Amino acid sequence: MNNIERIRQALPGQIFDAMMVTSPASRLFATGFSSSAGALIVTERGAWFFTDSRYIEAAKAAVTDAQVLLTTNDRPYQAQIRELLNDHGVTSLGFEDSAVSYSGYLGWKRSLKIKMVPAQGLISGLRAVKTPDDLEKMKKAQRIAEKSFEEILRLISTEISEKQLAAELTYRLLVNGADDKAFDPIIVSGPKSSLPHGVPGDVKISAGFLTIDFGAKLDGWCSDTTRTLCVGKPDDEMKRVYETVLRAQKAGIEAIHAGVSGLDVDAAARSVIESAGYGEYFGHGFGHTLGLEVHETPIASPLSKDILPAGAVISAEPGIYIPGRFGVRIEDVVFITETGCENITNLPKELIIL
Repeated sequence: MNNIERIRQALPGQIFDAMMVTSPASRLFATGFSSSAGALIVTERGAWFFTDSRYIEAAKAAVTDAQVLLTTNDRPYQAQIRELLNDHGVTSLGFEDSAVSYSGYLGWKRSLKIKMVPAQGLISGLRAVKTPDDLEKMKKAQRIAEKSFEEILRLISTEISEKQLAAELTYRLLVNGADDKAFDPIIVSGPKSSLPHGVPGDVKISAGFLTIDFGAKLDGWCSDTTRTLCVGKPDDEMKRVYETVLRAQKAGIEAIHAGVSGLDVDAAARSVIESAGYGEYFGHGFGHTLGLEVHETPIASPLSKDILPAGAVISAEPGIYIPGRFGVRIEDVVFITETGCENITNLPKELIIL
């Protein structure tokens, strides 16, 4: 079953008649076609993909499960979609409310003259569950990222800057077959390792912990991994913090299975860190799902009400960050099954000391 058909089958019982898909990642999910512009309309009886002259030829070749229509200055998106909805008796339209700005929503509503219904949950729910083919593509992206990480290990020293190492990692992702990086690498060292999303600087890599958070993108699919290394010999507390984070990650992964709440998974990992006396230094959630975007839903966090479904791929990334001193994060990604999960990250997790 293709993804447009999955959207169509999800429409009965909704409080809207049709679904409009506009975000780049969701359009790629639905049609298999990547472009910076386009809109997909799906009803119970058909599907139509609208795009402009920049993409029309490629779209007609790539999109096989929807009728492809050209938008022009004389017949823009809104006019053609309004006409289509009227012709098919659509009175209410679901839209991706997390991907449409408020001004964008007002513009669509004014142009279409139809009831607009927030419906992000329908698309996000479908995107959360990966097919076997999706999973294989994510594994390929993961292998590219891991190979690239292993290749930069020999470059790490106190003679290279964080920004230079980030550039080297990005270069190797592309050389090894990625279409792009999944996100800008986070490479921070020494006291800066206490910054969970610190930005690589022009400063030379410092002695102490070195956090490297990185991902590859291949055919639209993302990987996400973090490893914390040590430049020079770690002291006893550094070793203790690292081992605590590793035990917390393992506890969280052991708690993952289809039907468990994100809250309970987070709690399994958080209790390890709290018991070790570092609870105040773990400020973010245990993990987020990923796929065509590096951050998707559902998530595992102290505030999560999400239930994790079979087929989702979720990060496992607890951390301890002591301001002004150091931080540790260890991140794998796992595929959720009915009875547990499959870790699709192959990199070792023992502390690498350089």
